Amino acid sequence: MKFLPLAAMLLCPMLATAQLAVSISPPKVVGQKAVVQLTMKNDLSDAVESARAVCFLLDGQGKLVGQSTKWVIGQHHASLEPKGETTFNFVVTSSQPFTTTNLTAKVTFSQIILTGGKPVDVTGRIKTSQSGSNQNQPL
Repeated sequence: MKFLPLAAMLLCPMLATAQLAVSISPPKVVGQKAVVQLTMKNDLSDAVESARAVCFLLDGQGKLVGQSTKWVIGQHHASLEPKGETTFNFVVTSSQPFTTTNLTAKVTFSQIILTGGKPVDVTGRIKTSQSGSNQNQPL
């Protein structure tokens, strides 16, 4: 029974995993551009110096109609302090006007760097959710 408190201490950090919470707004389409607003909240214990993400635009049938990769935190944007919140507008352009406004945005993060250059394994550390409502927009 001596090991029970030790086991509890080792398991507790895994149960309370900190994360970067990302809310994805429905795309707003104007001609050849779609704007997807991300709202990000840092629930990690360190500041996020930089984060790189990919935004995929899908039509009503799930077909890819556009994508864009950007640094959403860092690079030319301020870092995100613990418990801080920020927004980023993903602009996805197309060579032709989008033929539908029934678009869904999917965002994945490929890289997150914390204070001091510490990389973060993005698997399980990013929680994305769709926000807002658009009657033409499937969620």
